[in-house]
Amino acid sequence: MSEDSKNHNLSIPSLETYNSKTKLVMTDNFKLDVENGVVAEKLYRPHEHRVLNHPNNYLGAFLHLVKSSLGTGILAVPRAFKSAGLLVGLIGNILIGILCTHTVYILVAASEKVCARGKIPSLGFADTAEEVFKQGPKALRKWSGFARGFVEFALISTYYLGVAVYMVFISVSLTKLITYCYPEVDPLLDRYILKLVIMALLMGLCQIREIKHMVPFSFIANLFLGVAFGITGYYIFSGLKNVDPKSLKMGNGFAGIPSFFSTVLFAMEGIGTIMPVENSMPEPKFLGTCGVLNSAMVVIVFLFTSIGFLGYYTYGENTKVTITTNLPDNEIPAQIVQAAIAISVFFSFMLQFYIPTDILWKRMKKRIPEEKHNSYQIWLRIVMVAVVTGVAIAGGEDLESLIDLVGAIFFSSLGFLVPAILDIIINYEEGWGKYHWKLIKNICIILIALFALISGSYYAILDMIK
Repeated sequence: MSEDSKNHNLSIPSLETYNSKTKLVMTDNFKLDVENGVVAEKLYRPHEHRVLNHPNNYLGAFLHLVKSSLGTGILAVPRAFKSAGLLVGLIGNILIGILCTHTVYILVAASEKVCARGKIPSLGFADTAEEVFKQGPKALRKWSGFARGFVEFALISTYYLGVAVYMVFISVSLTKLITYCYPEVDPLLDRYILKLVIMALLMGLCQIREIKHMVPFSFIANLFLGVAFGITGYYIFSGLKNVDPKSLKMGNGFAGIPSFFSTVLFAMEGIGTIMPVENSMPEPKFLGTCGVLNSAMVVIVFLFTSIGFLGYYTYGENTKVTITTNLPDNEIPAQIVQAAIAISVFFSFMLQFYIPTDILWKRMKKRIPEEKHNSYQIWLRIVMVAVVTGVAIAGGEDLESLIDLVGAIFFSSLGFLVPAILDIIINYEEGWGKYHWKLIKNICIILIALFALISGSYYAILDMIK
């Protein structure tokens, strides 16, 4: 029997038999376009095309993600539980953690999808917003520039205000430590002198420009934060035996919800660091069941819920704006906490400062000769640290209202509103699933974001003007 006969009898089709455009999906790794028997191309995978001078591995990305959420904000979570009540705070904290994880997931997934479609190795948060609108329905494409500008403005405002809170927190902690040792110290130490000293040190450290080089500082920050948590935990657990459960409120009604929501968002959300961290990874290990995102968020939600619940349970209605304020001023372990927190926040400053400065520099460098890039970037970082210091000095010690306002306006917009809108647009052509469940889900997230923005801002401003 001839070869032609064998092939005919086995009915094996060849590429020549396809005379119309056909999709051949061979595996998850390959998608081939076949038109008139010609193989077009392999599916574009963004991670395979990234050229990284300073790549980040799984552990480095995990540490950055945890550290971006475990800042000063976690120490305010017990106060958030006080605003909402013990039971409402417990349930609400877990739900907000799940929601934050989901919105980060859909943001990264949207970025990966538009990167694959546009054959782009990686995109930042603002770039992703712009590209989603560009690739979306025709009516929305003209809004791509606005989408990018909105995200950039929100990121810059969020993180510069956030690091101003960091500076206030460092100075407050150090002032308590110094005045304990030297009671005669001038009260103006915290308001001016300490902040200026911190500013000078940070002007040098903030010249670090690569996330990879910040990993050791993240490790130091996490280490000292662990020490502070350990000692604070000792005080909390020691005080549990003196608690009268009847004195604790399970819920405080609607009035406490906006403050609770805003504080937890400010503390937990690290949305601005997500895309830089993911873009620094040469392998697609950020998403997935055991990916960087899920692993880090499990740790973050557990720590936030534990600190918030136990902190409020121990100190009840006496819970202060940060839990460390409740620690006794006249004991050495409590002073160690103040020092450890100050060091941890100090070494966290650079990672938070990286986001808005990177955005500003990308805008500026197009207008500056290449040979002057280095000197201009040095001065940009010096000037912005000085601006942040000015905001911190003007803000004084009113951390509570500032935390609520930043969380309500910016983190609700960046963390919930923008990812939900992008997910609606990116799935427009493919569909939103059965019964449009993705659309309904994203509309619910948008409504939650608007609730947090409006109600949180209202109550924060009321507190400021009292």
